[in-house]
Amino acid sequence: MVQKSETIWFDGKQVPWDEANVHVLTHTLHYGAGVFEGIRAYECADGSSEVFRLEEHMVRLINSAKILGITVPYTAEELTEAAVETLKLNKLAGAYIRPLVFIGDGAMGVHPGDNPIRTIIATWPWGAYLGEEALEKGIAVKCSTFNRHHVNVMMTKSKACGNYVNSVLAKTEAVADGYHEAILLDTTGHVSEGSGENIFMVQDDVIYTPHADGVLGGLTRNSIITLANDLGYEVREEPLTRDMLYVADEVFFTGTAAELTPISSIDRRQIGSGIAGPVAKLLQTEYFKIVKGENSDYEHWLHRYSI
Repeated sequence: MVQKSETIWFDGKQVPWDEANVHVLTHTLHYGAGVFEGIRAYECADGSSEVFRLEEHMVRLINSAKILGITVPYTAEELTEAAVETLKLNKLAGAYIRPLVFIGDGAMGVHPGDNPIRTIIATWPWGAYLGEEALEKGIAVKCSTFNRHHVNVMMTKSKACGNYVNSVLAKTEAVADGYHEAILLDTTGHVSEGSGENIFMVQDDVIYTPHADGVLGGLTRNSIITLANDLGYEVREEPLTRDMLYVADEVFFTGTAAELTPISSIDRRQIGSGIAGPVAKLLQTEYFKIVKGENSDYEHWLHRYSI
């Protein structure tokens, strides 16, 4: 359950949490044409707080909207300031941040006409998305019966609300079948991504991940590739098949919510030792040092604030 905060930033104003409401005929509620981001703020070792790659998330939000033909009525800088303001008002040293741009009520039909574009930024406390144990022991995953969208069916580079019906179906199926999460293949049968995560595998100390052409360009994905390269690992972006995952030394998910979560089994086949492998553990440890402000080499990724 989401833990309520005091306020939500709504169209330029701070609104009490329970009053941040919309009409039931809100266009995006019916047709899914909206965009969102998931962002994390962390409490740092020195007592300050930071938001990880905040400005880049807001740029991606605006670009996602542009892909759908939606003009966001705020700049990335204004949205960045609004997110920090909301964190401070809610006294959150660490939090999950959810910006959402959606089409409001007015015209009812597939074409939204001149319906208003609405924008919110909500913040709330949130721990490990897949559970604290998952960061160490890993999770059980299945390859979904649902395929990821073809690039000419949906706009796969937009973090669009409607795209995630695909994710809901895959995740719901996986949980119903006794798994923690799903891996979706693309329409050619190659590995694409999780329901809300990018995926990596390790074989003989080389890290592989599906090419960015067919997946959402995750900022955590980008961060892990950069970090892995800086640590001396070779990272290859190329097509992967699910049987390659079965025999990999390690497989792990990355994402704002998932952070870096190892995969212990896929389709009831144990991956590696069945727990977090050495490469995943090293990347996970170094990633958490970065987001907690303990590695000054990556300070440019942090937006500092104090409550």
